[in-house]
Amino acid sequence: PNLIEVHSSTLTFNLPVTAKPGQDVILPCRSAENKPVTVVQWRRPDLGSGYVLLYRDEQPDPENQHPSYQNRVNLQDRQMKDGDMSLVLKDVKTTDGGTYQCRVQSEGSLDRKLISTVQLEVLPPGESLCVML
Repeated sequence: PNLIEVHSSTLTFNLPVTAKPGQDVILPCRSAENKPVTVVQWRRPDLGSGYVLLYRDEQPDPENQHPSYQNRVNLQDRQMKDGDMSLVLKDVKTTDGGTYQCRVQSEGSLDRKLISTVQLEVLPPGESLCVML
């Protein structure tokens, strides 16, 4: 069999993250690039122009943040050690379910590269995470 090797500087995964309303959840995003990151942008494409979190100049930029995410989101590691740009979403609501995109702009770059896409599934209240067979 032929083996095809794929080398990429970014890691994209579509693993669903499951949460219950009221929980705090971490949406993973990690970049393997060694350049300093100047901007981290988390978006939900279905929300239109407002973003979930924009982090630039080493601080959150609330100007165009979607109102439903204000005071509920932050980076897991503000220093972004080891390329960790995971998003912490506090007090999950059923309306938070959807697809999240993590984009990153590195020093010296003009565009924001899509690093990871994460699907958040929010269980209806009362439904448990484990399934009994």
